[in-house]
Amino acid sequence: MTLEFTDRKPRKPRIDFHVHMGLYTYSHPWVTEWIKQAHPEGYEDYINRYNDPGAFEDLLSSEGVDYACVLAELSYITTGICTNEQVRDFCRGRSKLIPFCDINPCIFTNLGDELRHKVEDEGFRGLKLYPTYQHYYLNDQRMYPLYQAAQDLGIPVLIHTGSSVFKGSRMKYGDPLHLDDVAGDFPNLNLVMAHSGRGFWYDKAFFLSKLHSNLYMELAGLPPGKLLTYFPELARNTDKVIFGSDWPGMRGIKSNMEAISKLALPAEGVENILGGNAAKLLRL
Repeated sequence: MTLEFTDRKPRKPRIDFHVHMGLYTYSHPWVTEWIKQAHPEGYEDYINRYNDPGAFEDLLSSEGVDYACVLAELSYITTGICTNEQVRDFCRGRSKLIPFCDINPCIFTNLGDELRHKVEDEGFRGLKLYPTYQHYYLNDQRMYPLYQAAQDLGIPVLIHTGSSVFKGSRMKYGDPLHLDDVAGDFPNLNLVMAHSGRGFWYDKAFFLSKLHSNLYMELAGLPPGKLLTYFPELARNTDKVIFGSDWPGMRGIKSNMEAISKLALPAEGVENILGGNAAKLLRL
């Protein structure tokens, strides 16, 4: 018998760290109109088809995605409402779907206890925050019990940073610099900057992710072809970068992953971006 040896490492899982449900409980009309730009024909059929979790898992498989983080959103004045209960029920029993809850500090009072209930009793595996849509600063002291609970629970926190096109959003709350306090005060809490400071603060997001071992960049909504323009030294930071699509605001998850794989990045770095880094944070 002849044994063959190879140095080829197994492919790491492909993880989309940033997907929304297609149908919210309520969406402001300007959000629907914006999403329709990614679906110029057959928008209603497309969204309704993938409101079924089985069909959505099939879509993920066809796009080459092994796992996807599904995000709740309680942004009454800017985008709309996708309740925690919606996401919980959508992901229940689905091996590919990882539920993230939203704890809006304008709604809940005991933030830490609310998060513990969501994780320990309802099965959520991450937290999504929307400061630009819900109007609070990330380093506000009222948020600290929430961060402490997330750190204790060992779950990642995904945070909208940077710009937004939606009415009612306030970009001052999306400055990644506010996470310098949070990352330093909670060194065992994994924080992920959705959109990586999009528009105004790419440099800040990159620098902060290099500075803090627990602070990561995430790529949702950023065109792959411009990543090396936004982040010229991206190849030096591939262990701190996570792929996300922002579905259904964009289509072609697979094509975006393929475009990232063709950038001038080390092969191991591409594997980390497309799933390896996320797998560590999600403990997959």
